[in-house]
Amino acid sequence: MRVSLNGTACEIAEGDSLQEVVASLGRGARGLAAAVNGEVIPASQWPSYRLSPGDRVEVLGAAQGG
Repeated sequence: MRVSLNGTACEIAEGDSLQEVVASLGRGARGLAAAVNGEVIPASQWPSYRLSPGDRVEVLGAAQGG
């Protein structure tokens, strides 16, 4: 099925969880935040949060600055 991942169309398997999609980015989950269709999803819910066709997924990493 097709979703948008960080603004890019992406094909994922039907029934993939948010955790699986985040893991596909090749980064650990530490320091990351994820939102689906503009709603932040707590990391504790990623394993059970199932994506649907057309979902807009944004994954952001924490950055230091000043």
